[in-house]
Amino acid sequence: MKRRRQIRLIAALWIVAALPFATLPGHGAGASERHAGYYYPESVTEEHYISHAQKIPAATRESRLAFVSGVAKSASERPYPPQRAMFAKGDDANKLIIVSLYDDHMTTLAQARAILAMMTGVARTTKILRDLQVESIFNFLDFCKMLGFTELTISDGRTYAHRFVLE
Repeated sequence: MKRRRQIRLIAALWIVAALPFATLPGHGAGASERHAGYYYPESVTEEHYISHAQKIPAATRESRLAFVSGVAKSASERPYPPQRAMFAKGDDANKLIIVSLYDDHMTTLAQARAILAMMTGVARTTKILRDLQVESIFNFLDFCKMLGFTELTISDGRTYAHRFVLE
């Protein structure tokens, strides 16, 4: 039993640590469609999120990957295994994906939105957002827009996926 738990922990840590650096060729709607059925269920609901934040001039592929790595590092420093994987996809790493690693976690869109609200605080601790001294009025989706992400897809990994198109 302990060995199985260790293997799960190692697998979860690998996902959180390695996937931010993996990318698939292509971008645009085609890239998002390629991710459906692989990282999350094929049926994806979608909404447009209009942010009052502006993309920052320093927002690059590298800064987006650094942001994802910073959030993943924060999750890996906790005394329990990560509950979700977060990674960037697309040629320009502008598509953010967050997927639950457990069956009874983030089972509804309302729970997923609550997770995003909690991640706002974690995101503020990343180096890039600390350096920018971002105002407290912004939430996680605003931070994503500021960093140049064009969409965020969140999923329980089993029954639903929901995409926020960031405008």
